Amino acid sequence: MKTPVIDFINKYIESDIARFHMPGHKGHVFTGFESFDITEIEGSGSLYSREGAIAESEANATSLFGFGRTIFSAEGSSQCAKAMLYLARQAALKSGNPGRTVIAGRNAHKSFIQGCALNGLDVSWLEVNSEKDEPASICSCVVTPESIDAALDSSDEKPFAVYLTAPDYHGYSPDIAEIAKVCRKRGILLLVDNAHGAYLRFLTPSRHPVGLGAFMSCDSAHKTLPVLTGGAYLQLSKDVPEDIYLQAKIALALFGSTSPSYLILQSLDLCNNYLAEGYGEKLAKFVKKLEILGDELNSYGWRPEPSDPLKLIFDTSSRGYTGREIAALLRRRKIECEFADYQTLVLMVTPENTDEDMKRLAKAFKEIPVTDKKIPPLPKPNHPLRKAMSIREAVMSPNETVMIDKSVGRICASPAVSCPPEIPIAVSGEEIDEDAVRLMKAYGIKTVQVVIG
Repeated sequence: MKTPVIDFINKYIESDIARFHMPGHKGHVFTGFESFDITEIEGSGSLYSREGAIAESEANATSLFGFGRTIFSAEGSSQCAKAMLYLARQAALKSGNPGRTVIAGRNAHKSFIQGCALNGLDVSWLEVNSEKDEPASICSCVVTPESIDAALDSSDEKPFAVYLTAPDYHGYSPDIAEIAKVCRKRGILLLVDNAHGAYLRFLTPSRHPVGLGAFMSCDSAHKTLPVLTGGAYLQLSKDVPEDIYLQAKIALALFGSTSPSYLILQSLDLCNNYLAEGYGEKLAKFVKKLEILGDELNSYGWRPEPSDPLKLIFDTSSRGYTGREIAALLRRRKIECEFADYQTLVLMVTPENTDEDMKRLAKAFKEIPVTDKKIPPLPKPNHPLRKAMSIREAVMSPNETVMIDKSVGRICASPAVSCPPEIPIAVSGEEIDEDAVRLMKAYGIKTVQVVIG
């Protein structure tokens, strides 16, 4: 497959041109990649234009994914999520739905909260239906077609969209295909934060949310594909009207920098070639290899939790360890995990992990000492917290940073998150209570921004 962005920059480098334009390094080597780092110049194209080399590369990506449109971002799914909310609101308005409410799973990334603040939107959080389904982690939110139907029935205002995270940080995905049917029947747009699932389109059969019926999704290419950090896709389904597609670049520009990284754009361009040259077959073989690794780890007493195919998730508390303790043990063996908290360890894996990586991981788990230590349960999220003001009002209000012990009874200004996974325990506009503080402590959060007054 052609790589128009890469091709243009290679020709530019070979031309030995004097660079009287940004960036300031002028192509001279300081860290090693400067000659490839350019800005918008004649022929390079612009990320927020529908013409030129970048647009040609996006057309190639669209043909690979097979949806309505695939549009590049150099600022991750965070930029795409905000643009997605803007576009969905525009689509709803044009179809006669003036509502400003979006129904969302509580395990939404903080960029969703920021997007709601910037777009002036209200959120109706999906509530857990039963004690059995109550998540023990802020990363989890059990969602079913029935719970979506019930939420739509009980909403005071007709929502314009449902917003879900799938797969979530622990690799769980609800039944997107059935939820999409419910949303379509009710005239509601389904938006999916698919940051961890760009690769799902290339499984057989595809498990990508847009392919399963979502109206739009945001995909972090860099999380599971060989793309530089910040590379992402805004995926539009074939149901997105042409006039809304024509606003997509405007929406991305509204929430993004006017100086996107051409290094990231080259990476996205080159990934097209990677995907076109047998990636689906490579992925299928690797998933089988990962299943074998999972069986081996299980034989050592470390059973991976059900998840999407490119994650290994462990409930470490069942083995007498906290997730952070296991992460430290692995680090001593030159293995760095994606995320560890009080009771969970998350390992993200791709076909770019080598056989040597897998052997090192298996050996490390085999050598972890057996212990009879008991890990007390993680405090359960006490949602919903009392809503004291709108998200936008809280975000835009004067605020201060306080220690979490002094935050009880205060109104959260900026989402209180651990990093990763950037999922709020307290959302902007909510009153922080003692249960929320206990949960923040469990996730290592020490301070929180609260509204003054």
